[in-house]
Amino acid sequence: MYTGNFVILMIFTFAAAFIFTFVATPNVRRIAFKIGEGAVDKPKDARRMHKKPTPRIGGLAMVFGFIVPIATIMVFSKICNDSDFWSRYSIASRQTVGMFIALAIIVVMGFIDDCKDLPAKLKFVIQIAAALIVIFVGDIKISVFTNPNFLSANPYLVFPEWLSVIITVIWIVFITNAVNFIDGLDGLAAGVSAIMSVSLVFISIRVGEYPIAIFGITLMGSCFGFLPFNFNPAKIFMGDTGSTFLGFMLATLSIQGVFKSYAVISFAVPLLILGLPLFDASFAMIRRILRGESPMKADRGHLHHRLVDMGFSQKQTVFILYAISGVLGITAVLLAESGVLRALLVIIALIILLLITGLLKTHSHENKEHHSDERNGKN
Repeated sequence: MYTGNFVILMIFTFAAAFIFTFVATPNVRRIAFKIGEGAVDKPKDARRMHKKPTPRIGGLAMVFGFIVPIATIMVFSKICNDSDFWSRYSIASRQTVGMFIALAIIVVMGFIDDCKDLPAKLKFVIQIAAALIVIFVGDIKISVFTNPNFLSANPYLVFPEWLSVIITVIWIVFITNAVNFIDGLDGLAAGVSAIMSVSLVFISIRVGEYPIAIFGITLMGSCFGFLPFNFNPAKIFMGDTGSTFLGFMLATLSIQGVFKSYAVISFAVPLLILGLPLFDASFAMIRRILRGESPMKADRGHLHHRLVDMGFSQKQTVFILYAISGVLGITAVLLAESGVLRALLVIIALIILLLITGLLKTHSHENKEHHSDERNGKN
């Protein structure tokens, strides 16, 4: 059971991450303007919702706000290695080393991409390399999975090593890109990531994964520290530096804090926590493949684009998606707490997603008819 000192530690990490990110963001904004065109996003196509040039390397401030408190805790845990408190809540481990080496690669890739626009295939290869570092250096992988067949006598599926590696790489790369996909409106990716971090923290504490809770609340602090500058109208964007950082951390933490926790191990829990970006990315990729396009090709068909096209303002759209993410997160927490409600909660979550899909498809069809009528002079 966690102690009062652990609560103080959690408050410290959140506050430190918030303050360092909040202070660093205006400085990163100034640096972006000094770098010039590559670090500043100009509204050059219909996908972009902003109206004036805006710095897009804000993710550097988030990374800084995340790293400083984590590094501080790691130093203290080493100095006070004989303390019962630090031995219980220490985050200095092989998993952390592997995760941070891979994170450095992801952040450098994101920064270069923000300034130079790297080819999609190269980014994909780099992300796979980072995922493999997490697996082989950090010894973090999905090796056990709850059997989705509730009628089976065997409650768990244990993967062979090769399949475990493949599944883990797919999970990390997909979530990393999924969060990047939803970074299309001011405050959306940062706010949704903060909500997902809250769910992850609650579940990690529930199952005794205290180091993961520390990482989660630090990530949440960096998101909240960035949001005052990122709300509509945004003064700075997080860019790929920030969105891939958030996606990578959420993907990696969910493997440690949920999939490896036998008390709540369930295929539904991480899927619900990360439900919004997962659904949006899956829907986008399927849509592009059916059109004969590359699944990584950018378009204006994401959930946030469709809600704006339905007549919602940017702020309304962001808060609608916050609400959906919050509902899915609460469902995940309740699911982890109560096995009795498991089937019902999963069904509710699926109904929410199906309703959203149906609503968006209906609106898309009506929009096509409306534009067709306009072209034919019927309006």
